[in-house]
Amino acid sequence: MREKLVFEISEKDRVGVSLPRCDIPEEEPERLIPERYLRKELPLPELSEPEIVRHFTRLSQLNYAVDTGFYPLGSCTMKYNPKVNEEIASLPGLARLHPYQPEELCQGALRLMYKLGEYLAQIGGMDAVTLQPAAGAHGELTGMLIIRAYFQSKGQKRHKVIIPDSAHGTNPASAALCGYQAVEVKSDERGCVDVVELNKLVDENVAAIMLTNPNTLGLFEENILEIADIVHRAGGLLYCDGANLNALLGVARPGDMGFDLLHFNLHKTFSTPHGGGGPGSGPLGVKKTLAPFLPIPLVVKQDKCYLLDYNCPLSIGSVKSFYGNFGVLVKAYAYLLSLGPEGLRQVAENAVLNANYLVKRLKDHYCLPYDRICKHEFVLSGARQKKRGIRALDIAKRLIDYGFHPPTIYFPLIVNEALMIEPTETESRQTLDRFAEALIKIAQEDVETLKSAPHHTPVGRLDEVAAARKPDLRWKG
Repeated sequence: MREKLVFEISEKDRVGVSLPRCDIPEEEPERLIPERYLRKELPLPELSEPEIVRHFTRLSQLNYAVDTGFYPLGSCTMKYNPKVNEEIASLPGLARLHPYQPEELCQGALRLMYKLGEYLAQIGGMDAVTLQPAAGAHGELTGMLIIRAYFQSKGQKRHKVIIPDSAHGTNPASAALCGYQAVEVKSDERGCVDVVELNKLVDENVAAIMLTNPNTLGLFEENILEIADIVHRAGGLLYCDGANLNALLGVARPGDMGFDLLHFNLHKTFSTPHGGGGPGSGPLGVKKTLAPFLPIPLVVKQDKCYLLDYNCPLSIGSVKSFYGNFGVLVKAYAYLLSLGPEGLRQVAENAVLNANYLVKRLKDHYCLPYDRICKHEFVLSGARQKKRGIRALDIAKRLIDYGFHPPTIYFPLIVNEALMIEPTETESRQTLDRFAEALIKIAQEDVETLKSAPHHTPVGRLDEVAAARKPDLRWKG
């Protein structure tokens, strides 16, 4: 059913509150406020309390969320997050802390941040970590600023950053914001960085290469050690986009592969819901040569006390007020303590198992551009369906009718009619089977059914281009 707008269910003179009579003499507004400041009409909806509650409750029930269903958005790690970590982050001793309290009155919070930084450094194979960045892209930006400061301290003016053609769009954006020229390197026939092409691009002007490993195709960069050697021999640095770290937890460490910087997505990998408006958190880990450039303040330990250290002359400065999104840090810390090293490894192993299980079930019904063992996610192609006039968008819209949120579509750009699927480790085999069976049925459905989907939603297929370019946001009642 279509839920009406709140203005449409409004009835004149209905109210949702009952206020006591005013106990002071009433005055006409014109006697107290200049007329030019008075609004002549205030067209607010008029509803009773039950009508208001029922309206917004019905709207909330139309939302799709990870707490209500499977969310296979590739490269997003939309996994279920344990509610116990939300409870811990809401404890009064943590939630009611003021960020400017004296250090001696928030030793517990400082210790939590210090230990979380240690744990993240250990997981990523890094030497030091800042918790300040507020999202993955913010972590990238911080990393690029550190890279720039590092080369400036050496008197070098490098101006290029190499980025694979399968990279997240934030990679070239972060590089460009810091004044670098983004240079694209192609992928080879196995979906990884073409090492031959990389060798041609790397020179003394290259500051860094930004890699996601595993990449956005869900494939591990097999030549990562050779890539690191090529870049390091030219004096450049290796940046790891940690968006896909869910595939490596407890199994492999980017720092051991040769990466010099790595951002972590706490809002994807470490138990904070991804999406819904935030907040996010994108801590950045670095090797010891880059540690002097980390943002201030840093949480340090002196004797048995924890302090905020601002005495870092080479620092790029602060990148986030109040030391980071503290509530997200608490949830990540609780998540790590509850799982431990063995639990983290199981997270990665189950994520990889689930992804490869779906590949096995679906590859006979859709094109699989890179038919090899994947990690936590994989990319199908709707090229076979496209020959019948069906697009990836049609498949995604039809999935809604089967009760599933669609996967990421049309990314990475190097795959024709891409369907990018990440099941995560928190989904059961029964859920994966239902999802696979829905996609298999869709692959066999007729063009008319798919082109007109979805059929069972409050509104049908929308003109998305018009909605983006000519949004109609004004109530015309």
